[in-house]
Parts: sequence; C-alpha cells; structure tokens
Amino acid sequence: MSAAKIAFEMRKQTVEVAKLLPTKVVKEPHNIRRYEAIVESLPELGLIEPLMVYPQKSGDHWLVLDGHLRLLALKQLGWKMVEIIVASEDDRYTYNARVNKLPSIQAHKMIVKAVKNGVKPERIAKALSMPLETVNTLMNLLDGINADAVELLKDKHITAAAIRLLRKVTGLRQIEIAEVMVSANNFTKPYAEALVMATPKDQMVSPHEPKKKAGMTAEELARMEREMEALEKDFKNIEANYTENMMSLTLARGYIKRLIENSRVAKHLREHHGELLPEFETIAKAEGV
Repeated sequence: MSAAKIAFEMRKQTVEVAKLLPTKVVKEPHNIRRYEAIVESLPELGLIEPLMVYPQKSGDHWLVLDGHLRLLALKQLGWKMVEIIVASEDDRYTYNARVNKLPSIQAHKMIVKAVKNGVKPERIAKALSMPLETVNTLMNLLDGINADAVELLKDKHITAAAIRLLRKVTGLRQIEIAEVMVSANNFTKPYAEALVMATPKDQMVSPHEPKKKAGMTAEELARMEREMEALEKDFKNIEANYTENMMSLTLARGYIKRLIENSRVAKHLREHHGELLPEFETIAKAEGV
C-alpha cells in the first residue's frame, strides 16, 4: 500500500508579490463584492489566508493556484511581500474543491489580535462582510475551553457550535473529546454533541443538571453514553497500538519477502503448499504495510 501524497507543504513561506504569476484573468474585480471586502480587510487584519502557489522550474517565480482576488488586492495596496503555501502539484483546476476555509479557532485568534491592535469589532465585521454578532461570537469562542484542547483542535475545521458545546464538560474531559475527534477525524457539531451527551455526570460542569436531547428518552441517553464510552476506548486502544502493530507488520513482510526470495523455500512452497505461495507473494509486494 503506497503512502498518500501530500498535496501541499504545511509550512508557510514569504515571497515577493512581483514574483507571483496569476493563472487566470479576473475581469473587472472592482465590481466583485468579495474583492472590495478583501481590499478593506487587508489594512485592518492583514492577509487572513495565504495564497496557494506552485513553483516554476526556474525557482524564481510561482504560479498562483488559489488567491487571485487576494493577489490583485495586494498589488492595489502596494504590498511587496506575502505569505504563501507551496503546492506539490500544479493542480489549479481542483484545488478550490478540496481546500477548506479558515478554521474557527484561527479566525478567533485573528480577530482577537486585530482587536488588541485597536481595531473596533464593527470595522472587522465590515471588512469581513460578516455580521457583528458573528464577530463577537468568534471573539469569545474559546472562553471556558481548555488550552490543551485548543492546541489539539487549532488547525482543525471544527465548527464554532461544536467548540461551544465543550464548555459543558470539565477541562480534562474537553481534552479527551478533542483527542477522540482528532482520532476519528470528525469535527462536526452532532459528533461533539454525542460525545458531550455521553460524558459521565462527574465530568460535566453542571453535574446535577439532567441531560436532555430532543426525541430521546432517559434510557436511550444512558445507552448512548455506554456505547460512546466503548467507542472512545476502541479509538484509544487503536491509537496506542498503531505504531507497534505497524512495526510488527513491516518486520513480518520483510521476513516473508526474504523467505520466498530463497529458491529452495519457494520451490518447497510451490510443491507442497501451493495455496500459500501466492498469498506470500502478495504480502511481499505490498509496500508501506
């Protein structure tokens, strides 16, 4: 099994705006409302999302795969340098279908930083074309959230509603829920709600408050709590044993490969255990087990 190829480098770089080459023409950007919002937000908030680029063979210039409106706005405002993320493939046609928007926690940190620098929430809301209520919600998003849980979720596309649900449980339980969400790669509100509802009472912020869920009886809630607890244990066991199991599988594959490369062993298997040899050959050819 071959390893999945990473679509882009995780680290950011800073390059000259003049060395960025657009791959499409934006007609009349001044008539595009989003473009005007970007122009207004850059002086207040800076560049929220780095441009996605692909390096030219010369190494001096970069093709812009995503961020053409941002690039035009940067040029209009006279920016000389800009942050980029480097793609591993020139995949300009499908990149936008795969990329997600700015994670809620990143948006929170960006807004808090701007406010600390003296920018009024009203100006942030206008610059981002966002309701003031949403800006205020993002400003207070991490109130009552454990710092270690935030660290686990900081670059995940978890919704603000899912994060707010974590306030119902204690700090240690927040960390456990964050770990389970990361292991399951599921950051949706319903999944977060299920984990919160399945939390034992002694780990709830308000343990004496009865758990309620529309359409579910107390017995169904109790059963869900038991099932989710068992599921969490399964995830933790898998995570704890993953490295050891992968090492064992790799060693076993190497041993089998050496066995069938021995002509005498291969002949013996072919003559006396014909059903095993094809299986061994398949295992030996499986890269990255």
